[in-house]
Amino acid sequence: MLKNISACISPELLHQLYCMGHGDEIVISDAHFPAYSVNKQVIRADGNEVSGLLRAIMPLFALDGYVDDPVVMMAAGSGDTLPEGLVSLYQQHLPRGQNITFIDRFAFYDRAKNASCVVVTSTTKKYGNILLKKGVTPVEID
Repeated sequence: MLKNISACISPELLHQLYCMGHGDEIVISDAHFPAYSVNKQVIRADGNEVSGLLRAIMPLFALDGYVDDPVVMMAAGSGDTLPEGLVSLYQQHLPRGQNITFIDRFAFYDRAKNASCVVVTSTTKKYGNILLKKGVTPVEID
């Protein structure tokens, strides 16, 4: 039995996280994201919210400390705004002081094309997508 792994992380998602190397990216998307159009590797996480998956993934996932943008969200389009509280909701599940970089929708789609996979959730908030770049955590083995 594995311990301390949230039940919202499916075996398929756990395998994907394990197979990612440093510098690889993963997108956790809202329900409206065009996942199948932008990436061949799509994992369904229906019934889960992006924030819940962030909370479950972050204890298992080192962010890339060698880049300026290890956490990326889609910026609101012209004349639009991000849903109130969305950024702070996601921020509370990230390491303390971790900045989020905002890029336009089409730049986000381009990054998603090269991501290891897109995880589709049931989140329905606009701009509810987030991209994480995996880093390295030194492990000492005796």
